[in-house]
Amino acid sequence: MQALPRSLLLASASALALSCPVLAQDAGSPTTSDDSVFVLGDITLTVDDVAGYFANGAQATKSAVPISESQQSVSVVTEDQIEDQGARNLGEALSYTAGVVGQPFGIDPRFNNPTLRGFGTEKAQYVNGLRQGRFFGSVDYETYGMQQIEVLRGPSSSLYGAGMPAGIINQVQKRAQSTEFGEVGLGLDSNDGKQVFFDVNRAPGDTLSWRLTGTGRDIRTQIDELDNERGYLAGAVRWNPDDATTIDFLASYTKDAPISPVGIPFGLTELADGEDLRDLYVGQTNWDDSDRTMWNLGLEFSRDLDNGWTLSQGFRYEKLDWDYTGTYVSTGAVIGADGSFLRGASQQSESSDSISLDTRLSGEAITGAVTHQLLFGTDIRKYDADESSLIERDRTTFNWLNPDNGGPLPVFEGTPNAGSVTLKQVGLYAQDEIIYDNWRGSVGLRYDWAEQTGTQYGVPAEFDESELTGRAGLSYRFANGVMPYVSYATSFDPQTGLNELEQPLKPTEGEQWEVGLKYQPSGFDGLITAALYDLRQTNVNQWAGTSPDGFNLYRQIGEVKSRGIELEATAAIGQSWNVRAAYAYNDTEQLGGINTGQPMWNAPRHMASAWVDYDWGNGIRTGGGIRHVGSRMDVSNTIELESFTLVDLGATYARDNVEATLNVANLTDEVYLSTCGWFGCYYGEGRTVTAKVSYKW
Repeated sequence: MQALPRSLLLASASALALSCPVLAQDAGSPTTSDDSVFVLGDITLTVDDVAGYFANGAQATKSAVPISESQQSVSVVTEDQIEDQGARNLGEALSYTAGVVGQPFGIDPRFNNPTLRGFGTEKAQYVNGLRQGRFFGSVDYETYGMQQIEVLRGPSSSLYGAGMPAGIINQVQKRAQSTEFGEVGLGLDSNDGKQVFFDVNRAPGDTLSWRLTGTGRDIRTQIDELDNERGYLAGAVRWNPDDATTIDFLASYTKDAPISPVGIPFGLTELADGEDLRDLYVGQTNWDDSDRTMWNLGLEFSRDLDNGWTLSQGFRYEKLDWDYTGTYVSTGAVIGADGSFLRGASQQSESSDSISLDTRLSGEAITGAVTHQLLFGTDIRKYDADESSLIERDRTTFNWLNPDNGGPLPVFEGTPNAGSVTLKQVGLYAQDEIIYDNWRGSVGLRYDWAEQTGTQYGVPAEFDESELTGRAGLSYRFANGVMPYVSYATSFDPQTGLNELEQPLKPTEGEQWEVGLKYQPSGFDGLITAALYDLRQTNVNQWAGTSPDGFNLYRQIGEVKSRGIELEATAAIGQSWNVRAAYAYNDTEQLGGINTGQPMWNAPRHMASAWVDYDWGNGIRTGGGIRHVGSRMDVSNTIELESFTLVDLGATYARDNVEATLNVANLTDEVYLSTCGWFGCYYGEGRTVTAKVSYKW
């Protein structure tokens, strides 16, 4: 294993030697029928905003190969689709994407945590191709500031290193464009939420353009006390000092105050009407509070070298400061005869810094009749965090028959569970995408070093791991646009904690086989895909008791199987129709320990969705969708949550420079439980009407 890094370095040096003009070839700039431009070797990909719902490229693939020819399942949600559906956050934006449960915990203004192929994505979310900094979960980035959202399914460690096995979610920030445009507007919703927003792009010269995006939002939910006042400001500058160089500066600042949702005991859902319970706030208004600041500074660089190769680099510095106090309940809390149950309180703070750097060399080499699109890269990530936590269990009672959200402030016993960690990760990766006649192949390898030191919330959180991961794929593209493929990929993810012998836990490991079919029609812009997958994760933990020091111990006897099929179609038909449809069947099973034979929690077996938008040609556009989420289990695998089906509508009227939009989410006001976790059950959002008016130029 230790010899592998040297071999990768030698391979990188060989690639540099191959980049001489004899073997390098400038293949020009193949284009698709949308506004994206794909330049061989330029893996930034998002050169211009994509018009419509169909995008044939994704920044997350780190490749110039269109996703219609890649041997893996990839989805892209464009800015137009986000706007038409009135999506306010990442979860809502992904609600019509195959295999994704967009909001498994309902509305939570703090985090985004969609599930993908049965797995949570709290540690699998990226911005501009670089991983979010927070260790425990992914904070809610402002969706209005995003240009597109990408879902890369299956183990992705061969490109991104440590991570969960189901894939990654990448949000692409709005970049400066070469054309001038702008909008300013305001919006209201039926929960008394309010927003103002603007997005202005200017191109004062041939080599320089800039963009300024901002929004101020009073985010409200069906629970009056669950709100968030947010300010977001982002800037982007693009500089082209010459025809071969593109430099993008990206920055954003977010200031908000998201209140922690408080669930309710499952027993209460069986005693009262859900329509009343979904508006019930169990927290303490004089205690529940939050103050969060996050800012990012990024740089993306791309340089076409004289020999036909391209050198690219992405960099981001991310800073997060967050202090929050909250109330919580247990899902299994007992409801007394008088209607009361116990609550707990918490006080937490976080301060973290994250630096990410990804450097890539890409280009083309010809060996006989075979074309190799080569990629060599290295990325570095360093994460530092200071955290503290105080928790008081069973502090007070709450009576749902006579609600009182006041009460004495918590008095915590003992000292805070404080911690400080430093994570360092270095990866070397190489990829060869092969073209021979109508055959397509791909091979990727990556070697990672990941080291973490320190404690988190008073518990040792150390590991020192190195791992080789890879992926391989093969496909054949027929002349009619049909492409069957097969692929294999692996992943790993270090863990903190101790086994029953008080030794460090091994990383979880993932592997997946996937066979699929992609069809890109010639008569219209679109992509139809089908994927059949078998995904496994090993070294999953089972609780084994506590150590003499009071630390939790685990047995690594568990395995998780996730198998299924995903169907997805995206199409822009003529000048009027945009269509997005998806179906997913996901069969999960846990093996080892007490959970043997049980499904993963929050993993519905069936999901289906369809959204259709029509432009009437007179300034009016209308759209509508339906999405179904099947039954699924709670975190303890003892409660089966019922399936639900939601209907959404959207309409837009534009005249001259003024545009008005109206969206209705959950038109039928369906009452449903999103999930039941360790800390209560959460209802999904009821019918919400959102209206916006904007001036565009």
